[in-house]
Amino acid sequence: MEVQNMPDQSLMQTNPNQRIMLDSRCGLNDLYPIARLTQKMEDVLNVSGKASTTTATKDDCPYTIELVQPEDADAVIAMLKTFFFKDEPLNTFLDLGECKELEKYSLKPLTDNCSYKAVNKSGDIIGIFLNGLMRRPSPDEVPEKAADSCDHPKFKKILSLMDHVEEKFNIFDHYPNEELILDGKILSVDTNYRGLGIAGRLTERAYEYMRENGINVYHVLCSSHYSARVMEKLGFHEVFSMQFSEYQPDGKVVFKPAHPHVGMRIMAKELNPDGKQSAAPITKL
Repeated sequence: MEVQNMPDQSLMQTNPNQRIMLDSRCGLNDLYPIARLTQKMEDVLNVSGKASTTTATKDDCPYTIELVQPEDADAVIAMLKTFFFKDEPLNTFLDLGECKELEKYSLKPLTDNCSYKAVNKSGDIIGIFLNGLMRRPSPDEVPEKAADSCDHPKFKKILSLMDHVEEKFNIFDHYPNEELILDGKILSVDTNYRGLGIAGRLTERAYEYMRENGINVYHVLCSSHYSARVMEKLGFHEVFSMQFSEYQPDGKVVFKPAHPHVGMRIMAKELNPDGKQSAAPITKL
């Protein structure tokens, strides 16, 4: 999951000299990791480890949190083009550029009706958290490889990496008592609306969805060093990691993004203490 330049004070309450900059994308698994927080996190975001503590009251808050609707698709893509696609580490390394397959893939989670948007008083979307649902596969089910149906050569490489991670780590093996898991895809906030607690409130709304639907585990796949750090500040912990240098499908390293992006990390958060107790040991490659 990824994030862009988001000094979201509701997410980090630390010394002003120790603030972190959130890359307003928090990407995503089906995509590539939410995971997507991709710019620098040095000067801006106040993360407390709590999902959200917005100080504004309902009446004076300049935005509302709402369910993303199918008709929001164009606005969502426009926002991702501005605040996510161009800065995501794997996109940047491959010089992905305009990619319709990526845009279509990013919208896939909307059908699960668990993605949320922050909307200002003018009706503009100023923040989004795209989420999808992961369901336990049947024992005889053959996992579908996302890369198989992709014709874009560069994006296909990213999807192949995602397929490889899924082959190496099954979140349902880690949580044997869970049948349904929330999968964080992309968290993005308009950089013109920093410091309003948008990311925290979007995350809290996702937690509410989990409570309403009896979902105990939140899963986020991170390709960005910064996104993983932010998820840790929000109370997520690592359950799997793999260095980019270890991914060599043809005997050669495919991804060498700029430092400090060195690998993939799967982060998880359990809302139900029982879910945490059911987790298996951490997996590293």
